[in-house]
Order: sequence, then C-alpha cells, then structure tokens
Amino acid sequence: MTQNRARTVFLLAHTGRPAAIRSAELVVKGLMRENIGVRVLAYEARDLPLPEEVELVEEATPQCLDGCELLIVLGGDGTLLRGAEFARASGVPMLGVNLGRVGFLAEAERDDLDKVVDRVVTKAYEVEERMTVDVVVHQNGNIVHTDWALNEAAVQKAGAEKLLEVVLEIDGRPVTGFGCDGIVLSTPTGSTAYAFSAGGPVVWPEVEALLMVPISAHALFAKPLVTSPDSVLAVEVLPHIPPGVLWCDGRRTVELPPGARVEVRRGAVPVRLARLHHASFTDRLVAKFALPVSGWRGAPH
Repeated sequence: MTQNRARTVFLLAHTGRPAAIRSAELVVKGLMRENIGVRVLAYEARDLPLPEEVELVEEATPQCLDGCELLIVLGGDGTLLRGAEFARASGVPMLGVNLGRVGFLAEAERDDLDKVVDRVVTKAYEVEERMTVDVVVHQNGNIVHTDWALNEAAVQKAGAEKLLEVVLEIDGRPVTGFGCDGIVLSTPTGSTAYAFSAGGPVVWPEVEALLMVPISAHALFAKPLVTSPDSVLAVEVLPHIPPGVLWCDGRRTVELPPGARVEVRRGAVPVRLARLHHASFTDRLVAKFALPVSGWRGAPH
C-alpha cells in the first residue's frame, strides 16, 4: 500500500529469528504511531506481523530505498552486512540493532528498541562514514571479477587437503610468500571481525588504514601488517596449486584459479552508519568482549 507520509524508513530484518520478528513489530508500530512510514521487502513481510499501512517492495534493489531517510536493520552480523550492501548502494545511512552475539556494526541492542524509535522520530542521531575496500581479481592479465567489502576480502584455500601458496605484495613490491589457509585483507571496521579471529590487531574505526592478516601461515615471518589507506594490497595465488576462493564480507564468493591475483585498495564508496551514542570505541570494545577492567582507578587528578 502506498503511504502518504513526509518521512519513510526502510526496515530489514532476519525473519528467521523470533527476536527479529518481535523487534520488527515493536519498531514498526512505534514509528507509524509517529506518522513515519515504513517500507519492507515483500518476501520478508510475509513472516512479520505488520500493519496493512506498511509499504511493500517486490525487488531488493538499491532503488527500493529511494526516498528513505534511514535503513534500520534487525539481526546479527550477517544481517547487518546484508544491510550494508543496501546502505552502500543507496547512500542511505544504516542503523543496526544487534540481535546476535557480538555485533560491532550495530548501534543498539534489543533492549534499546524504545530508544531507537525515539531517536529516529526526533532525528537525534549522527551519521559517520566507514571505509570500504574495492576488490579486483586478475587472471592472465585480464580483470575477471570485481567486488567490494566493508569488513574484509579473504583469500582462502578451497579444500582442506592442501595449503594455499601465495606471494604478498604491497604498493607494487613483493613482501613475502608462504603456504597458509588464507589471507584476510581488512578495513579498520573489519579488524574486529575475521581479521581479529586470525590474530590481527584491533584498529579503531576512525584510523584510516588497511590490514593484511595471514591465516595459519606455515612461515617464520607471517605477521599482520598495517598499511596506509592509499596502499594497494595484492595476493598472488601461485600457478601450480589447486584453486582458492575469494570471500567478500563472508557473503559473496568467487573461485580463484591457479595464478589468480587479487588486488585490494581503498573503496570509492563508503558505508554510512547512523550513530545514537557518543561513547568511545574503547567502551564499545570493553562491552562487546566483556573485558576485565575491574580495579581501574582512572587518570590521577
């Protein structure tokens, strides 16, 4: 049904989660009570208890967010990364509500839904841009695939039986080569995702940098590397080994034939995130990982 409201919000939810269904119902009722229209994908709406006044769209394209001031995403990390695809393509800011385990991309938890609605209604949120990476795959001198990522591009072995043999390159110069399970090419946002699990450093989101983190490398020198945001990172898959695979944000994948070359550079298009809080990333890190800080006395006065 077409709405005649001055403001519209797009809602994306993990309908396989009962918590997302309940949360969607609360958010939609709260927004529409304040005369803010809500737009939802038609195939998701079938699983959500929504009022008839909700606007349905049939195709999941960037254009389905036309006229929306905000994209609210309810779910875990996978759903938030799915929402990031919409946010990047449309330029609409994404506000994530975490219904999963960690949820570094989320700005609110499921217990904060009333606050989320209130902040949206009063426009009491700020928007920040998160750096992305553009990914290009070369084969025999030709570009065979292009992609992007908010968290990371991961070059991995395709099977369990053999290591992936790679040579790493930064800014057109070789750095080292070894056998490994893979290489994570990450943004600062992704430093708390796959790169973190692989032993990489945690990088504050406002730091502009690129990360190169080996996964289970069979080598004496296989340390995580942090480079300039203007660097070009490359991974060359040696030609005599079985094919590998490229994963972007754990959502989009393509096979890497022997001899393929993956180049990663700063993305041309950022992802815009809506922020409700002014809390530092340090506090967010402590809260998300439940870090032990008891006994802290603060700076001397």
